[in-house]
Amino acid sequence: MSHRTSKILTSLGDRGSLITVVVCTSMTMGAACSQETVTPSPFSGEQLTEPPTTGWPTAGGNLYNQRYSPLAEISRDNVQSLKGVWRTHLNGSGMGDKYSGEAQPIVHDGVVYIVTGADDVFAISVETGETLWVYEANLDQNIDTVCCGWTSRGVGLSSDKVFVGQLDTQLVALDQGTGEIIWATQTEDWEAGFTITSAPLYYDGLVITGFAGAEYGTQGRVKAYDADDGSLVWTFYTIPNPGEVGHDTWPQDSDIYKYGGASVWQTPAVDPELGLVYFSTGNPGPDFNGSVREGDNLFSISMVAVDAHTGEYRWHFQQVHHDIWDYDASSPVVLFDIEIDGELRKAIAEPSKTGWVYILDRVNGEPLIGIEERPVLQEPRHLTSATQPYPVGDAFVPQSVDIQPSGFPPLVNEGRIFTPFWTEGTVAAPGSLGGANWPPSSYDPTTGILYVCATERTGFFRGGDIDNELPDMPGERYIGGIFGNVPIQAGILAAMDMRTNTIVWRQRFQELCYSGSLVTAGGLLFVGRGDGRLTALDSSDGTQLWEFQTGAGMNAPISAFEHNGEQYLVAYSAGNRFAGTPHGDSVWLFSLNGTLSEASPAGSEPPLQEVEH
Repeated sequence: MSHRTSKILTSLGDRGSLITVVVCTSMTMGAACSQETVTPSPFSGEQLTEPPTTGWPTAGGNLYNQRYSPLAEISRDNVQSLKGVWRTHLNGSGMGDKYSGEAQPIVHDGVVYIVTGADDVFAISVETGETLWVYEANLDQNIDTVCCGWTSRGVGLSSDKVFVGQLDTQLVALDQGTGEIIWATQTEDWEAGFTITSAPLYYDGLVITGFAGAEYGTQGRVKAYDADDGSLVWTFYTIPNPGEVGHDTWPQDSDIYKYGGASVWQTPAVDPELGLVYFSTGNPGPDFNGSVREGDNLFSISMVAVDAHTGEYRWHFQQVHHDIWDYDASSPVVLFDIEIDGELRKAIAEPSKTGWVYILDRVNGEPLIGIEERPVLQEPRHLTSATQPYPVGDAFVPQSVDIQPSGFPPLVNEGRIFTPFWTEGTVAAPGSLGGANWPPSSYDPTTGILYVCATERTGFFRGGDIDNELPDMPGERYIGGIFGNVPIQAGILAAMDMRTNTIVWRQRFQELCYSGSLVTAGGLLFVGRGDGRLTALDSSDGTQLWEFQTGAGMNAPISAFEHNGEQYLVAYSAGNRFAGTPHGDSVWLFSLNGTLSEASPAGSEPPLQEVEH
């Protein structure tokens, strides 16, 4: 383990609304009262629900996962003047072919915190670009239960600690000022198939994280730990145990539920007023084979709400019953308040691999816009569900195939979504790698528009005939079929009106849209491109207004903040194994007063003056 240490001055950080507290002193004849004005802690629930200004304290910007900045200094009118302030390299961490750079930068008190695909954490000065300290995870290179590339999607932050969830399932708390380990908890066993790929969430003294591993026969779960000492506070199993709500949706004469999957790939959201934590889940295990797991298979591919302090179940909504297509709900859920039919409602939304956005009342999990249960084509060998949920409104990617792909079996059911299959294979859309995957959406609370970064991809589904119902040992691959796709794909960026669940505008990329997005009060939508460009679009219609070549695949969402009265953007440019984009190890800072010119094409080294370490 190696570290560099540097003193970091602390301040109050983000300042939000003031709270007036009435203080009364008992007296013989009554009470004397006075009013005192108190600023909430920047890491209190009240502060973390506000859109971020002088920092970016959570992966989603706030507890609602909105990825919205209320800053407007950088706007449609002047974004063409945006330039680099500095570029810092991360010592080559996470640059190998097996790594992906998907982390959202965290910013607090003039320091940027970023984690690489190797789970190394860097603290970088906003003012100079210098690395203040480094935590090296030194992961065991023999880890072989990582599904989709070695990655981390960010760190968590409290007033004094940085939290990192590692691929070896260690949850580590680092001193915010030095990077030294305060505590480390071995949460699960990676050899049993578990990994942590999402950014941990700090909320009210807890560190909350989900676990990946559905492809290795795990029983999914979300856990909360005490932020002070790393002790376990609660566990919620995304595949219910006997006696728990939802267990009856699995075969009752089998232990198959213990291998049922339902990974949690992303950082949860929180509503402090309701006291609820929200997350969504991945596919049931085994993939592509429903013949061994009769029932709806809760809580796979579901949006779930649990009590923030106890982990008790509150409600769920299942997006796909008895999934056989690997239609994970793997994108972060987003919370917002919106007026529907003249009434202000507490909403939660998530775009999914199915190609729909699911919009619910976050108080009770009931659909806000409308979701219809419709009959679907059946395959008795897969024990398919008789119906599937169809949200009212528009799909943001195609859900059928209009032209027969050459070299594939003849189309069945016009290649529509939910078309079943068996071992000979069936073409249908979206594919298992289509729709909205992990890249997070952004939401503009002033317009009610959700911006979705997705993939248009047709799938070739095969599977269902396997010899063994259960894996021979924990951590063994547990896939009852083959991931297959028709070799035609594109990226889709869609603006969706959350009042009606309809498309406002949409555009197609030549490559995957695999970065997520940031939307700002300046009327801008920032989206990364696989060829290394960071782009700024007009959020009202998608017109491109600015671009900058970062030198590697821009496959991580960027963050915005204000420092010493000036607005900045910070971006992690590192490429992505899953998206097949060029690798790098750069963190870029941008502002209107930047001086660095546009970088050279992806894969080459730009001739710029950079930060020396």
